[in-house]
Amino acid sequence: MTGVLPNQTIAQMIADSEIAGSRPIGTDQIQPASLDLRLGTTAYRVRASFLAGEGARVIDRLREFEMHRVDLSDGAVLEKGCVYVVPLMESLALPEDVHAVANAKSSTGRLDLLTRTITDGGTEFDRIAPGYCGALYAEICPRSFSVLVRPGMRLNQIRFGAGNAVLSDAELTDLHAETPLVDGSAVIDDGLGFSVDLRLPDTTLVGYRAKPHTGVIDLEQIGHYDPRAYWEEVHSENGQIILDPGAFYILVSREAVTIPPNYAAEMAPFLAMVGEFRVHYAGFFDPGFGHDAAGGAGSRGVLEVRCHEAPFVLEHGQIVGRLIYERMAEQPTQLYGAGIASNYQGQGLKLSKHFRTL
Repeated sequence: MTGVLPNQTIAQMIADSEIAGSRPIGTDQIQPASLDLRLGTTAYRVRASFLAGEGARVIDRLREFEMHRVDLSDGAVLEKGCVYVVPLMESLALPEDVHAVANAKSSTGRLDLLTRTITDGGTEFDRIAPGYCGALYAEICPRSFSVLVRPGMRLNQIRFGAGNAVLSDAELTDLHAETPLVDGSAVIDDGLGFSVDLRLPDTTLVGYRAKPHTGVIDLEQIGHYDPRAYWEEVHSENGQIILDPGAFYILVSREAVTIPPNYAAEMAPFLAMVGEFRVHYAGFFDPGFGHDAAGGAGSRGVLEVRCHEAPFVLEHGQIVGRLIYERMAEQPTQLYGAGIASNYQGQGLKLSKHFRTL
């Protein structure tokens, strides 16, 4: 079996104890092509971000970098600008031919909450080697907002795969001809290119910029916060904006994206040569995203943009990222947005689910 493993296979892996939890894993954690991971009861405040490295355990490295521990049992605030490591409730005993990739969930990325998965012996963030057996940890660094978290909260997710199922550019071109992956012409070069929309219809509003000094966000509160207390509106009259170094923006892709049921996709950071900015934190696109049959026609990709060293002019239609498509090992029995709680199906420019719609 080659490809990204679907929800029914993930359920079987749980039944076979290839995926285990310190508390029972809920069926609502299983997404069409991924599994939500849950925070444990303790957060370790550390001096700096780190990887375990070959032959080393995360828990041993924590003794080296730990500053203090935070008990999450009754809820606790992770402060902006600090780095924390939280043992997750899930652990793995993967078969030798199954690897995994982790990523932040959509709502996590839209809060500028840098969340990465680390493992024992790991030499890369968010990449889990075939046959890995051991614990999982989340490294969490709130960048724009301090957040209140509790055990069991789901900030990141994991996708399992066997073999290499990434589509070549030729295969992607054929798939687009068969089932249009974006509206309009497709830019295909090491994946499917997508661009930024800075000319939204009937408005000059093109995005949001995080305010520098705000209150805490309780991640349990859905549709609760007034966006005006946390975000500045970004307007453009001429189809361009200037990104300020260190600022965080929510923008939207010009293209409506489709992920057919037999495929999954991941948003890849674009090459630095096009500009000194990062374009995403949460990169998984599940089977059925933007697909007519799953009620998602016209779903745009939300761009989580952070500018780095120098101010940068971003212009309407500029290519800012690419989607890497992979085959599913088999079609999932559930699709994104089809009968499950999918917050961003059919989306346009949209903040995270924690904010009210004005």
